[in-house]
Amino acid sequence: MKNFLRDLFVNQSYDENNFFLVAGPCVVESEELIMEVADKVSGICKNLGIPYIFKASYRKANRTSAGSFTGIGDETAMALVKKVGSTYKLPTTSDIHAHEEAAIAAKYIDILQIPAFLCRQTDLLVAAAETGKIVNVKKGQFLSGPAMKFAVEKIKNAGNDKIILTERGTTFGYQDLVVDFRNIPWMQEHGTPVVMDVTHSLQQPNQTSGITGGNPQLIGTIAKAAIATGANGLFIETHPNPAVAKSDGANMLKLDLLEGLLRDLVELREVVSKFKV
Repeated sequence: MKNFLRDLFVNQSYDENNFFLVAGPCVVESEELIMEVADKVSGICKNLGIPYIFKASYRKANRTSAGSFTGIGDETAMALVKKVGSTYKLPTTSDIHAHEEAAIAAKYIDILQIPAFLCRQTDLLVAAAETGKIVNVKKGQFLSGPAMKFAVEKIKNAGNDKIILTERGTTFGYQDLVVDFRNIPWMQEHGTPVVMDVTHSLQQPNQTSGITGGNPQLIGTIAKAAIATGANGLFIETHPNPAVAKSDGANMLKLDLLEGLLRDLVELREVVSKFKV
């Protein structure tokens, strides 16, 4: 595990050989929701020895329809994410969407996440790097793993080597994504930890209804394949009732199903760790 990740998880007791988990609801809908999810997930991860990062977007800037829910207000939502971190002693993450947001978000959040569609935006990457925070860049749906070296170089050239890369699927036609698991070892060659975004890789975007679809029944399949191919971490959006979630409900994991999946993945990780690829 990279030293900056060890520093991040200093308040947690965990198995050094485990994957780490980035999980939470897609967006901050309310204080009650994010506290419920953080409480449940942190308890599960503590029992299983999984280092945990709480995730919730303070705003969803990339929505299909102009009428879709985007958030409850940026600084209100950021403050709630920070409250989750201080209450449960957890590192936190959220998306940023423009270079001027980086310094503001860095006051509240431990990891600045760069959305996939914005992974080539130089000013955004540089602004995130200059905060000194960890920067997690999601691989664009239009890029290969090897091509992500340019995003890494931009951040390092700005004086920051605390970088995570995240695989989240590749565009397949107009309304589907596929996962090329070669991207996990390919992106690790850039010297960064690599996370598999399990739930977003199962999206079915660009639906004519204006609401993104998904295949949540395959969450276990993608997660297990990611562990088998050596992912350092997993990203899973989860909600007590995805059917009423205000964003990405079609591809989120029901909160009650998370513990069973994580138990299976911990066992799989123990097996995989015995083999050298």
